[in-house]
Amino acid sequence: MIEGGIETSQELLSQNFDHIFFTGGTEVGKLVMAAAAKNLTPVTLELGGKSPCIVDENIHLEHTAKRIVWGKFFNAGQTCTAPDYLLVNRKIKQDLLTNIKKQIQIFYGDEPSASKSYARVINQKHFRRLLQLLESGNILVGGETNLENLYIAPTIIDRVSWQDKIMQEEIFGPILSVLEYTDLSEAIALVNRQQKPLALYLFSNNKKNQERILQETVSGGVCINDTVMHLTVPSLPFGGIGTSGMGRYHGKAGFDNFSYQRGILNKSFLIDLKWRYPPYPEKKKH
Repeated sequence: MIEGGIETSQELLSQNFDHIFFTGGTEVGKLVMAAAAKNLTPVTLELGGKSPCIVDENIHLEHTAKRIVWGKFFNAGQTCTAPDYLLVNRKIKQDLLTNIKKQIQIFYGDEPSASKSYARVINQKHFRRLLQLLESGNILVGGETNLENLYIAPTIIDRVSWQDKIMQEEIFGPILSVLEYTDLSEAIALVNRQQKPLALYLFSNNKKNQERILQETVSGGVCINDTVMHLTVPSLPFGGIGTSGMGRYHGKAGFDNFSYQRGILNKSFLIDLKWRYPPYPEKKKH
Protein backbone atom coordinates (compact mmCIF):
# COMPACT_ATOMS: atom_id res chain seq x y z
CA MET A 1 0.00 0.00 0.00
CA ILE A 2 1.60 3.23 -1.18
CA GLU A 3 -0.36 6.49 -0.98
CA GLY A 4 0.42 9.54 -3.05
CA GLY A 5 -0.37 11.73 -6.04
CA ILE A 6 0.91 12.05 -9.59
CA GLU A 7 4.61 11.93 -8.69
CA THR A 8 4.13 8.75 -6.68
CA SER A 9 2.17 7.15 -9.52
CA GLN A 10 4.86 8.06 -12.04
CA GLU A 11 7.57 6.54 -9.85
CA LEU A 12 5.55 3.33 -9.43
CA LEU A 13 4.98 3.09 -13.18
CA SER A 14 8.71 3.33 -13.82
CA GLN A 15 9.25 0.06 -11.92
CA ASN A 16 9.42 -3.31 -13.63
CA PHE A 17 6.31 -5.06 -12.33
CA ASP A 18 4.94 -8.41 -13.55
CA HIS A 19 1.49 -6.95 -14.17
CA ILE A 20 -0.24 -3.57 -13.82
CA PHE A 21 -3.95 -3.22 -13.07
CA PHE A 22 -5.42 0.27 -13.43
CA THR A 23 -8.93 1.57 -12.99
CA GLY A 24 -9.71 5.16 -13.91
CA GLY A 25 -10.19 7.41 -16.93
CA THR A 26 -9.24 6.72 -20.54
CA GLU A 27 -6.62 9.48 -20.82
CA VAL A 28 -4.73 8.35 -17.73
CA GLY A 29 -5.12 4.76 -18.92
CA LYS A 30 -3.16 5.68 -22.05
CA LEU A 31 -0.35 7.07 -19.88
CA VAL A 32 -0.30 3.90 -17.78
CA MET A 33 -0.11 1.71 -20.87
CA ALA A 34 2.66 3.85 -22.40
CA ALA A 35 4.70 3.59 -19.20
CA ALA A 36 4.12 -0.17 -19.00
CA ALA A 37 5.27 -0.60 -22.60
CA LYS A 38 8.79 0.59 -21.70
CA ASN A 39 9.21 -2.54 -19.59
CA LEU A 40 6.90 -4.73 -21.70
CA THR A 41 4.67 -5.09 -18.65
CA PRO A 42 1.21 -6.55 -19.33
CA VAL A 43 -1.70 -4.38 -18.23
CA THR A 44 -5.36 -4.71 -17.30
CA LEU A 45 -7.20 -1.43 -17.81
CA GLU A 46 -10.71 -0.76 -16.55
CA LEU A 47 -11.53 2.71 -17.86
CA GLY A 48 -15.26 3.42 -18.03
CA GLY A 49 -16.76 5.67 -20.70
CA LYS A 50 -20.26 6.73 -21.69
CA SER A 51 -22.41 3.69 -20.98
CA PRO A 52 -25.75 3.98 -22.81
CA CYS A 53 -29.10 2.91 -21.42
CA ILE A 54 -31.55 2.01 -24.20
CA VAL A 55 -35.21 1.86 -23.20
CA ASP A 56 -37.67 0.08 -25.49
CA GLU A 57 -41.44 0.56 -25.33
CA ASN A 58 -42.05 -3.03 -24.18
CA ILE A 59 -41.08 -2.72 -20.50
CA HIS A 60 -42.34 -2.74 -16.93
CA LEU A 61 -42.37 1.03 -16.46
CA GLU A 62 -42.03 1.22 -12.66
CA HIS A 63 -39.28 -1.40 -12.42
CA THR A 64 -37.39 0.23 -15.28
CA ALA A 65 -37.49 3.68 -13.67
CA LYS A 66 -36.51 2.28 -10.28
CA ARG A 67 -33.50 0.36 -11.63
CA ILE A 68 -32.28 3.28 -13.74
CA VAL A 69 -32.48 5.72 -10.83
CA TRP A 70 -30.67 3.32 -8.51
CA GLY A 71 -27.91 2.54 -11.02
CA LYS A 72 -27.38 6.17 -11.97
CA PHE A 73 -27.46 7.89 -8.58
CA PHE A 74 -25.79 5.21 -6.47
CA ASN A 75 -22.71 6.96 -4.99
CA ALA A 76 -23.93 10.15 -6.72
CA GLY A 77 -23.20 8.62 -10.12
CA GLN A 78 -19.52 8.15 -9.35
CA THR A 79 -19.19 4.56 -10.55
CA CYS A 80 -17.54 3.44 -13.76
CA THR A 81 -20.64 1.52 -14.90
CA ALA A 82 -23.31 4.11 -14.08
CA PRO A 83 -25.76 4.67 -16.95
CA ASP A 84 -24.35 7.76 -18.66
CA TYR A 85 -27.26 8.68 -20.90
CA LEU A 86 -30.73 7.42 -21.77
CA LEU A 87 -31.81 6.54 -25.30
CA VAL A 88 -35.59 6.28 -24.91
CA ASN A 89 -38.23 5.27 -27.39
CA ARG A 90 -40.19 8.49 -27.85
CA LYS A 91 -43.51 6.63 -27.43
CA ILE A 92 -42.81 6.12 -23.71
CA LYS A 93 -40.39 8.95 -23.03
CA GLN A 94 -42.73 11.16 -21.02
CA ASP A 95 -44.14 8.26 -19.00
CA LEU A 96 -40.62 7.07 -18.20
CA LEU A 97 -39.43 10.52 -17.15
CA THR A 98 -42.48 10.93 -14.93
CA ASN A 99 -41.71 7.63 -13.23
CA ILE A 100 -38.02 8.46 -12.89
CA LYS A 101 -38.91 11.72 -11.15
CA LYS A 102 -41.23 9.79 -8.84
CA GLN A 103 -38.53 7.24 -7.96
CA ILE A 104 -35.99 9.97 -7.17
CA GLN A 105 -38.47 11.40 -4.68
CA ILE A 106 -39.13 7.97 -3.17
CA PHE A 107 -35.41 7.18 -2.84
CA TYR A 108 -34.11 10.53 -1.58
CA GLY A 109 -37.15 12.50 -0.41
CA ASP A 110 -38.21 16.04 -1.22
CA GLU A 111 -34.76 17.30 -0.17
CA PRO A 112 -32.06 14.89 -1.37
CA SER A 113 -29.45 17.11 0.31
CA ALA A 114 -30.86 15.92 3.66
CA SER A 115 -30.94 12.25 2.71
CA LYS A 116 -28.43 9.96 4.42
CA SER A 117 -28.72 7.68 1.39
CA TYR A 118 -27.36 10.23 -1.07
CA ALA A 119 -23.62 10.79 -1.56
CA ARG A 120 -21.52 13.85 -2.42
CA VAL A 121 -19.09 14.66 -5.23
CA ILE A 122 -15.56 13.56 -4.37
CA ASN A 123 -13.79 16.95 -4.58
CA GLN A 124 -14.00 20.54 -5.83
CA LYS A 125 -12.22 19.78 -9.10
CA HIS A 126 -14.88 17.32 -10.20
CA PHE A 127 -17.63 19.46 -8.70
CA ARG A 128 -16.65 22.37 -10.97
CA ARG A 129 -16.35 20.03 -13.96
CA LEU A 130 -19.90 18.79 -13.35
CA LEU A 131 -21.21 22.36 -13.01
CA GLN A 132 -20.17 22.98 -16.62
CA LEU A 133 -22.17 19.96 -17.76
CA LEU A 134 -25.31 21.41 -16.15
CA GLU A 135 -25.25 24.16 -18.77
CA SER A 136 -26.41 21.74 -21.48
CA GLY A 137 -30.02 21.05 -22.44
CA ASN A 138 -33.11 21.56 -20.30
CA ILE A 139 -33.06 20.53 -16.62
CA LEU A 140 -36.22 18.55 -15.82
CA VAL A 141 -35.31 17.38 -12.32
CA GLY A 142 -32.75 18.63 -9.83
CA GLY A 143 -29.98 21.00 -10.82
CA GLU A 144 -29.44 22.40 -7.30
CA THR A 145 -25.81 22.63 -6.18
CA ASN A 146 -23.83 23.59 -3.08
CA LEU A 147 -20.06 23.98 -3.40
CA GLU A 148 -19.45 24.03 0.34
CA ASN A 149 -21.02 20.59 0.75
CA LEU A 150 -19.98 19.33 -2.70
CA TYR A 151 -23.65 18.63 -3.31
CA ILE A 152 -25.27 18.22 -6.70
CA ALA A 153 -28.88 17.10 -6.67
CA PRO A 154 -30.00 14.05 -8.66
CA THR A 155 -30.46 15.74 -12.03
CA ILE A 156 -32.21 14.79 -15.28
CA ILE A 157 -31.40 16.86 -18.38
CA ASP A 158 -33.53 16.63 -21.53
CA ARG A 159 -33.02 18.04 -25.02
CA VAL A 160 -29.30 17.53 -25.15
CA SER A 161 -27.45 17.07 -28.43
CA TRP A 162 -24.42 14.99 -29.32
CA GLN A 163 -22.48 18.24 -29.74
CA ASP A 164 -23.08 19.37 -26.14
CA LYS A 165 -20.20 19.08 -23.68
CA ILE A 166 -22.23 16.64 -21.58
CA MET A 167 -22.15 14.17 -24.49
CA GLN A 168 -18.43 14.60 -25.16
CA GLU A 169 -17.10 13.07 -21.93
CA GLU A 170 -18.01 10.54 -19.28
CA ILE A 171 -20.29 12.29 -16.79
CA PHE A 172 -19.23 10.37 -13.66
CA GLY A 173 -21.66 12.29 -11.49
CA PRO A 174 -25.36 12.59 -10.57
CA ILE A 175 -26.48 13.93 -13.94
CA LEU A 176 -28.45 11.86 -16.44
CA SER A 177 -28.92 13.17 -19.98
CA VAL A 178 -31.87 12.06 -22.10
CA LEU A 179 -32.08 11.46 -25.84
CA GLU A 180 -34.87 9.82 -27.79
CA TYR A 181 -35.21 7.54 -30.81
CA THR A 182 -38.02 6.29 -33.04
CA ASP A 183 -36.74 2.93 -34.23
CA LEU A 184 -34.29 0.55 -32.56
CA SER A 185 -32.07 0.67 -35.66
CA GLU A 186 -31.65 4.38 -35.00
CA ALA A 187 -30.65 3.75 -31.38
CA ILE A 188 -28.13 1.08 -32.40
CA ALA A 189 -26.59 3.39 -35.00
CA LEU A 190 -26.27 6.20 -32.44
CA VAL A 191 -24.52 3.93 -29.94
CA ASN A 192 -22.18 2.52 -32.58
CA ARG A 193 -21.02 6.00 -33.61
CA GLN A 194 -19.52 6.48 -30.17
CA GLN A 195 -16.51 4.85 -28.52
CA LYS A 196 -17.16 1.32 -27.25
CA PRO A 197 -18.58 1.62 -23.69
CA LEU A 198 -17.70 -0.34 -20.57
CA ALA A 199 -21.37 -1.31 -20.12
CA LEU A 200 -24.51 -1.23 -22.22
CA TYR A 201 -27.99 -1.40 -20.70
CA LEU A 202 -31.17 -2.43 -22.46
CA PHE A 203 -34.67 -2.40 -21.02
CA SER A 204 -36.97 -4.49 -23.19
CA ASN A 205 -39.12 -7.61 -22.95
CA ASN A 206 -38.85 -8.06 -26.71
CA LYS A 207 -36.58 -11.09 -27.26
CA LYS A 208 -35.85 -10.10 -30.85
CA ASN A 209 -34.72 -6.63 -29.76
CA GLN A 210 -32.58 -8.14 -27.01
CA GLU A 211 -30.84 -10.33 -29.56
CA ARG A 212 -30.33 -7.42 -31.95
CA ILE A 213 -28.60 -5.41 -29.25
CA LEU A 214 -26.31 -8.33 -28.41
CA GLN A 215 -25.47 -8.98 -32.07
CA GLU A 216 -25.23 -5.42 -33.43
CA THR A 217 -23.41 -3.52 -30.66
CA VAL A 218 -20.05 -3.87 -28.93
CA SER A 219 -19.42 -3.14 -25.24
CA GLY A 220 -17.43 -4.46 -22.30
CA GLY A 221 -20.56 -5.96 -20.74
CA VAL A 222 -24.34 -5.98 -21.20
CA CYS A 223 -27.13 -5.87 -18.67
CA ILE A 224 -30.70 -6.53 -19.83
CA ASN A 225 -33.56 -5.06 -17.78
CA ASP A 226 -31.26 -3.86 -15.01
CA THR A 227 -28.24 -1.63 -14.41
CA VAL A 228 -24.85 -2.22 -12.75
CA MET A 229 -25.91 -5.56 -11.23
CA HIS A 230 -23.86 -7.62 -13.68
CA LEU A 231 -20.86 -6.62 -11.54
CA THR A 232 -22.21 -8.69 -8.66
CA VAL A 233 -22.21 -12.00 -10.56
CA PRO A 234 -18.87 -13.73 -9.81
CA SER A 235 -19.10 -16.02 -12.82
CA LEU A 236 -19.30 -13.10 -15.29
CA PRO A 237 -15.98 -11.71 -16.58
CA PHE A 238 -15.85 -7.94 -16.20
CA GLY A 239 -13.87 -5.43 -18.24
CA GLY A 240 -13.90 -3.02 -21.14
CA ILE A 241 -13.04 -2.96 -24.82
CA GLY A 242 -11.22 -0.32 -26.82
CA THR A 243 -11.21 3.02 -24.99
CA SER A 244 -13.20 1.51 -22.11
CA GLY A 245 -10.37 -0.86 -21.24
CA MET A 246 -8.82 -4.27 -21.80
CA GLY A 247 -8.54 -7.52 -19.89
CA ARG A 248 -11.12 -9.33 -17.77
CA TYR A 249 -11.40 -9.98 -14.07
CA HIS A 250 -13.90 -11.09 -11.37
CA GLY A 251 -14.19 -14.75 -10.42
CA LYS A 252 -12.23 -17.27 -12.48
CA ALA A 253 -11.55 -14.63 -15.16
CA GLY A 254 -9.66 -12.61 -12.56
CA PHE A 255 -7.75 -15.64 -11.33
CA ASP A 256 -6.68 -16.46 -14.89
CA ASN A 257 -5.87 -12.84 -15.72
CA PHE A 258 -3.58 -12.31 -12.74
CA SER A 259 -1.95 -15.75 -12.87
CA TYR A 260 1.22 -16.59 -14.77
CA GLN A 261 0.61 -19.78 -16.71
CA ARG A 262 3.82 -21.64 -17.48
CA GLY A 263 3.77 -24.72 -19.72
CA ILE A 264 5.96 -27.55 -18.36
CA LEU A 265 7.08 -30.74 -20.12
CA ASN A 266 8.77 -33.46 -18.06
CA LYS A 267 9.96 -36.29 -20.33
CA SER A 268 11.16 -39.82 -19.49
CA PHE A 269 14.56 -41.25 -20.55
CA LEU A 270 13.06 -44.70 -21.23
CA ILE A 271 12.33 -44.27 -24.94
CA ASP A 272 14.05 -41.97 -27.45
CA LEU A 273 12.54 -42.17 -30.95
CA LYS A 274 15.16 -41.63 -33.66
CA TRP A 275 12.83 -40.28 -36.37
CA ARG A 276 13.05 -36.70 -35.11
CA TYR A 277 16.85 -36.50 -35.35
CA PRO A 278 18.88 -35.73 -38.49
CA PRO A 279 20.05 -36.63 -41.03
CA TYR A 280 16.55 -36.35 -42.54
CA PRO A 281 16.95 -37.12 -46.29
CA GLU A 282 18.16 -40.66 -45.56
CA LYS A 283 15.17 -41.28 -43.33
CA LYS A 284 12.74 -40.21 -46.07
CA LYS A 285 13.94 -43.11 -48.24
CA HIS A 286 12.60 -45.56 -45.72
